[in-house]
Amino acid sequence: MSHSEIKFRLPIHHPDFQYAPCGNPYAAKIRELAGRAFTDAATEQHRGNWRVAFPDTANYQSRLPETQRELHVELGCNAGHVTLEWAARNPDQAFIGLDWKFKPIFRAAEKALKRNLGNLLFLRAHAERLQFIFAQEEIDRLYLFFPDPWPKKSHWKNRFITTEEILCILPLLKRGGIFHIKTDHPEYFAWIEEALEKARPLSKIEWRVVERNTDLHAGHPAATQLQIPEVTLFERLFIQDGIRIHSLKLQRL
Repeated sequence: MSHSEIKFRLPIHHPDFQYAPCGNPYAAKIRELAGRAFTDAATEQHRGNWRVAFPDTANYQSRLPETQRELHVELGCNAGHVTLEWAARNPDQAFIGLDWKFKPIFRAAEKALKRNLGNLLFLRAHAERLQFIFAQEEIDRLYLFFPDPWPKKSHWKNRFITTEEILCILPLLKRGGIFHIKTDHPEYFAWIEEALEKARPLSKIEWRVVERNTDLHAGHPAATQLQIPEVTLFERLFIQDGIRIHSLKLQRL
């Protein structure tokens, strides 16, 4: 077995892990959008310097120095529906959408290019590599909306939020930074809260819960009329079906 083959087999959290070669046609398409979208190992080349990696397009000129812009990161962004609108409405802030599927990331980056959104980038990568994509205290706001709950007990090992993952994620937030999680799955919400409590005595990072809600849109006079980016595509469907949205916001101290 070659040295490269060994690296492909390393655990995803290992520093020397490498993405295996991929023949997906959208991988090549993403590489053609260099500077707008990144895939695999290229997503780890700007670690600590993402704020100065955004393209300078004709219709975008930040009033803030690049290094002072807030950096927002959405995990599991799908085709970037929410992130695209955030970026369009907040040109002085920087946004990154991350997902592991090639085609949605390409489509999202393509839309950002057509709309000349110079404050928006997309990454095709595994979220479990987050600590190698971003440096400590690099992210102002991190979002994880409706991750796969893997409801079967035999599949729980596939859940993204674990005590170990929390210990990797929280140092990436700036002091005062926010990690916002939303789910429609009550049991997964309880799992997340339990993972957080287990992480607290193991972490050198202190945090607090600044918002906890088990029915986020209760009492809203027109919840079914909410549009992107106030809600995600999935969230709109959940609201229409009367499914309660669970929301948790953590703040690094």
